[in-house]
Amino acid sequence: MTTGRMEAFSDGVLAIIITIMVLELKLPDGSSYGALGRVWPALLAYVLSFVYVAIYWVNHHHLLKTVEHVTGAILWANMDLLFWLSLLPFATRWMSVEHFALWPVVTYGVVLDLAGIAYYVLQQVIIASQGPDSALRSALGRDVKGKLSVVLFAVGVAVAFLSTWIALALYGAVAVMWLVPDRRLEPVIDQHRGDQGG
Repeated sequence: MTTGRMEAFSDGVLAIIITIMVLELKLPDGSSYGALGRVWPALLAYVLSFVYVAIYWVNHHHLLKTVEHVTGAILWANMDLLFWLSLLPFATRWMSVEHFALWPVVTYGVVLDLAGIAYYVLQQVIIASQGPDSALRSALGRDVKGKLSVVLFAVGVAVAFLSTWIALALYGAVAVMWLVPDRRLEPVIDQHRGDQGG
């Protein structure tokens, strides 16, 4: 099986996740800037979650460009990732409605952490399918950025019990770290295109 169907399905799920999140945004009660100010938690939570979905979409797209053949294990690892990402609208809404209270912020961090772990697992399953000379393994190297992200999410969850705002700052810092373009996979993608004749 080629990656086309898996990528199309994943794109559809991510599009639905964004759609659900934006539909969960409630209109301000009034037409003044003061009314808009009262919905700032929902807007802040939506922006953070949108950025995360965008980060996963971009990186998932590049990751799949390194895959020649989709195995059953890759399909299931991909479904695991999509499962955790599909919980983002729930966690986002709860966090915004409860104005960044402890347990919603903890839950949000756990969802982000489990999605990060699922993405790491997907990478490892793809590497395993490519054999000992995996170009993806060489491109990712020690994957410090990916591992650090998972650790920072876990730290954010723990820190939330002291300050939810520091936890949110850590979640935001991970997003900023991934907004910097990650060019590790570009040589692998270029090689893959060359092997396919353009």
